Amino acid sequence: MKQNESVIVGISVGDLNGIGPEIIIKAYEDPRTLELNTPVIFANGKTMQFFKNHFKSKINFFNIDSPDKVVVGKVNVVNVWNETVKIDFGKEDKKIGEYAIKSLEAATNALKEGTIDVLVTAPINKHNIQSEKFNFPGHTDYLAKALNGKSLMFMVSDTLRVGLLTDHVPLKDASETITENLIKEKIATVIKSLKQDFGIRKPKVAVLAINPHAGDNGVIGDEDDTVLKPALEKIKSGGHLVYGPYSADSFFGSDTFKNFDAIIASYHDQGLIPFKTITFGQGVNYTAGLDKVRTSPDHGTAYEIAGKGVADENSMKQAIVAATQIFKLRAVYNHYGKNPLKKGSR
Repeated sequence: MKQNESVIVGISVGDLNGIGPEIIIKAYEDPRTLELNTPVIFANGKTMQFFKNHFKSKINFFNIDSPDKVVVGKVNVVNVWNETVKIDFGKEDKKIGEYAIKSLEAATNALKEGTIDVLVTAPINKHNIQSEKFNFPGHTDYLAKALNGKSLMFMVSDTLRVGLLTDHVPLKDASETITENLIKEKIATVIKSLKQDFGIRKPKVAVLAINPHAGDNGVIGDEDDTVLKPALEKIKSGGHLVYGPYSADSFFGSDTFKNFDAIIASYHDQGLIPFKTITFGQGVNYTAGLDKVRTSPDHGTAYEIAGKGVADENSMKQAIVAATQIFKLRAVYNHYGKNPLKKGSR
């Protein structure tokens, strides 16, 4: 794409009974959000009009038949379903879960076909989306199968980036899931993403220990000594700036994280609790390692405030901006990577 072209952002609407539609509307009520990207919301014109009226928004939707008919500079809506949907804010509803999946699948197909450039997903309820046809723990797992590449949950903000060795895995299974091959694969994905998606030439990566105090020389588990440390030494021998394992309890409080371009946590809460505490709703969930760009807000459906008009749209706005920026940086990286002698490459 040319530098001044608008990035086409496909948006799956998420759980209609949650805050997804509200934060989408609020994000594009800000005219600056439309300056560098054009949205395509995969839902239904009447459904989105309901939300516009409910939240007394002045946003204007532009209905299109298919994503390849997008109008730049407009907030486009593609009809994924035609029937009227009953919205019951804050209620978990399996039927609403079906609409969330219809939106996600339609948006993903458009992403694969190239009629949208990037995908931003509004929050879903991981329970009510389950069916015989769709049995994934969440967006990341579904997209890992639907798209090409090795997916990695990468939480990013202006000040902090956190990747995970294991994501939606029960804590009791996390240590057994972490193998030398998994460590190498995830770290390689993070390093590649930092280079191509964030423009960092020589990334510095910190890795958090599996056990408290990195196992205290085997007193509190031996996985750090027998699995993690040997794997990190092999990665370092390849010339990569990878450090650790660090004891997780003091790593963030001491501001050590500021010395690195990314931190890799061993399991979900080890990484996401400090990330969400530090970023205060400005974070973005980015699925790194795939051939397409997908981001989402760093929060869930927030049923408890759904429909009240008080949801904070900042994380959704950040997800839209991040997807746009990553798409452009990746395009530059791919261009000069394939043509290393072109002017401007180094």
